[in-house]
Amino acid sequence: MDLQKKHLIKLATTKMPFGKYQGRVLMDLPEEYLLWFAKKGFPQGELGFLLQLMLELQINGLESLLRPLRGS
Repeated sequence: MDLQKKHLIKLATTKMPFGKYQGRVLMDLPEEYLLWFAKKGFPQGELGFLLQLMLELQINGLESLLRPLRGS
């Protein structure tokens, strides 16, 4: 995955546009929800990329990278 600062900022500021967690910032989505997408298939486009990236960050315990970016 191509990890860039702009992607981290989007994870910290973009809200989930649909579903059970609609309106929640992507970095605040529970790992179980992201794992569900991993099984069922991530959405197409940038949102799918960001959700996959968020799952990778959570799996590797790197969520703390996003905290300083919240609200950037």
